[in-house]
Amino acid sequence: MSRIKQYPFIVLMLLSITLFSQNTIEEDPEIIQNNIDYYIEQSQKDIENFNYFEAQKTLDEALELAQNSDNKKSIGLIQSIKGKLHLIIEEEDDAIKALNSAIEMQRIINDNKNLGRSYKTFGDVYMAKQNIYQALDSYRAAKSKFEEEELEADLAETLLAEGNAYIALKNYRKARELTEQAVAISRKENLLNTLSSALVNHGKIYNILNDHQKALDFTKEGLEIAKANSFKTIENEGFLVLSDIYESTNDFKLATNYLKAHIKLSDSLRAVKRANLSPEKRIQFLINDQIESNKKQQAELEEANSKNDLSTLISILSVALITILSLLTLSLYKNNNIRLKTNNMLHKKNNELIVAKEKAELASKTKANFLSTVTHELRTPLYAVTGLSNMLLDEDPKPEQIQHLKSLKFSGDYLLTFINDILQINKIEANKVEVESEPFNLKKKINNIVLALNNSALDNNITIHFEYDKDLPENFIADQLKISQILINLIGNSIKFTKDGDIWIRVYKIGQENDIYNLRFEVEDNGIGITKEKQDNMFESFSQGSIQINRKYGGTGLGLSIVKGLIEILKGKIYLQSELGKGTTFFFEIPLEYNEAKEKAAKKQVKKLDVKPNIDLSSVKILVVEDNKINQMITKKILTKMELACEIVDNGEAAVDMIKNNKYDIILMDIHMPGISGIEATKIIRTFDKELTIFALTAVTIEDKMHEFEEAGFTDIIPKPFKQEEFEKKLFNSLSNKKSATA
Repeated sequence: MSRIKQYPFIVLMLLSITLFSQNTIEEDPEIIQNNIDYYIEQSQKDIENFNYFEAQKTLDEALELAQNSDNKKSIGLIQSIKGKLHLIIEEEDDAIKALNSAIEMQRIINDNKNLGRSYKTFGDVYMAKQNIYQALDSYRAAKSKFEEEELEADLAETLLAEGNAYIALKNYRKARELTEQAVAISRKENLLNTLSSALVNHGKIYNILNDHQKALDFTKEGLEIAKANSFKTIENEGFLVLSDIYESTNDFKLATNYLKAHIKLSDSLRAVKRANLSPEKRIQFLINDQIESNKKQQAELEEANSKNDLSTLISILSVALITILSLLTLSLYKNNNIRLKTNNMLHKKNNELIVAKEKAELASKTKANFLSTVTHELRTPLYAVTGLSNMLLDEDPKPEQIQHLKSLKFSGDYLLTFINDILQINKIEANKVEVESEPFNLKKKINNIVLALNNSALDNNITIHFEYDKDLPENFIADQLKISQILINLIGNSIKFTKDGDIWIRVYKIGQENDIYNLRFEVEDNGIGITKEKQDNMFESFSQGSIQINRKYGGTGLGLSIVKGLIEILKGKIYLQSELGKGTTFFFEIPLEYNEAKEKAAKKQVKKLDVKPNIDLSSVKILVVEDNKINQMITKKILTKMELACEIVDNGEAAVDMIKNNKYDIILMDIHMPGISGIEATKIIRTFDKELTIFALTAVTIEDKMHEFEEAGFTDIIPKPFKQEEFEKKLFNSLSNKKSATA
């Protein structure tokens, strides 16, 4: 009897030992790691077989295991694979989140091997988002890790990806160099997938560089490897590259055949991917998952059934069914309420946006009017500052006064530049800048800019090198003033931030369609360079890097913002590459029209004289219409220096009367005056004298008032404050034309 009593105790002991052993096995680190490795391996197989939802589920299970066991290496690896999976299914933002988590973990534990792979995937994500320069930074970081760990296979893949980035930037020579390295490593290590892809890419690059035979050889070799190993994606790319090559060699039949093969295979690959990412596939996956869950529940219920009677089971099922129905009803009710609230909120926000838009437009108009008014008020006293400083410098000042006068002149010129920059930004933002195309010689124009800036360069001990593609024509039709302004700003910027160095200016063709040439302009220096943190904001207004840099090197911080705006107006793009302490390269691409016929016609136009005319200046009569006493004195001084006599009136009514009763050669008409304005006075004058030369001598923003000046009948415009040599040039040209007309 005592033995029988001992049996339950023995059974309980055996059961306890079994449960303890089971818990110990489940908590064994080696077994947990094996389970994690199995899940990771299974997820990668699912990705290769396009089973994306299954892969996602498997990775989530692996991540849960790794997090519960605080396995940092596995956590980083799983997050990295999740990032790659999100990239494949085109969820780039989710990919970035996963990769950031992976990199953070891998940096902590110095897992350089997997850290390099995460960087490489980051580069692929940035390529998908068209952020080429960020992609290049990620690929370079990946290369550094792979070189440290001597991971040749990963290094070859990264070199190939970096080459693709340079193809996107149209830097085909750099792309060729990187792809050659990828091919060499792949051949050495027998990396067939990377080798076939690199060979096809090599063919693409050589086709662009017009070496069609090499392009064919490389592409066919890559395609053969892809076919032999069923690399369908690479095979598909190979078909497209062969089609492009045969099209370039005018073998249109073969080009069409390979294009058809590419389209057929593309459709097939796209269909497989679409099928595995379709809502139906997701629903089927969820249904299967639910079926599996139901099977587990059913097994548990069967186990419960063995312990409980049928009525208990029915009660459980009834409660479960009622609970599910209640939850579904509650969910539908909540969803309906959320939808109604969301619709109401959207209507409200839409109305707020309309009001905000109207306020913004009103603020923009107010700002434009304010700038126009302030500009006039600033330019008028500036005319006095620059004019008087020039006059005093010409009148043999005392030696100790010369430096003060030069400083005064410099300050006036700087303030004028600042005002003009603000106005240019304002016009660009208000879309008031128009493109004025005309024939010109591009090479000569850039040479002139280099000559004009060379003195400033020599002050900093800088040598400027100009390289113009020998195969590129020189004559184009475009807005040469805007192109000049872009180049002057960029070259001037390089001069400002370079000391004892060199500046290279390069122009070459990157594409052509009929008479439209797509040109790339590069301005490279070996100056102080720009930090990566500052590069993202370089093209914003008032951004030069820092207050200290602004003070040391000067400038308003508006030049690059103006450059970007002008390039966008010319339908181009601008890029920046820089490394702190090594220099900066700005390069922009714009389309220019080449038209020989228009150019020849332009060359036949008669050029105006830029020298003092050979006429009797004592007989020339000039009327100055100006209400400001200081401006009257300055203008009269300048005319006297030019050996020209003038009469002065201070309002528009008096000007009309004087012109009716006297004969004048030139009228210098101010715009803002008491009584009738210069525009109204000119309109009246044109009713009785159509030929008289009338210059608008004005401080207003010319572009904003141009149509008014034209309608009023002004001959030309001289903006205040003006440079004395420009003022003299316009007056002498006008007098020379009068002499030619009467001869």
